Amino acid sequence: MILVNTNEIPGKEIVEACGLVKGSTIQSKHIGNDILAGLKTIVGGEIREYTKMLEEARQIAIDRMIEDARDKGANAIINIRFATSAIMQGAAELLVYGTAVKVK
Repeated sequence: MILVNTNEIPGKEIVEACGLVKGSTIQSKHIGNDILAGLKTIVGGEIREYTKMLEEARQIAIDRMIEDARDKGANAIINIRFATSAIMQGAAELLVYGTAVKVK
């Protein structure tokens, strides 16, 4: 599956648009990570526990979007975008979406 955040794929011809595809996951914070994050805010620096959590959430959402595109018969996704929204205190949705296409 080809994934791009552009309107076109260099060297490929879009022969069919298959529609909007999306994938999402909802992640909640972990109390142990919150304690470490609180300590990190005192001294500064990257909060690696949250970085890892968000990397995993992005990959889950991307995998679900790819599955949606395959179900539509696509072999590429263009115009990929990410969005987040708070669901409740301590939990957020990560959404990825794009346009599924067939290319040759």
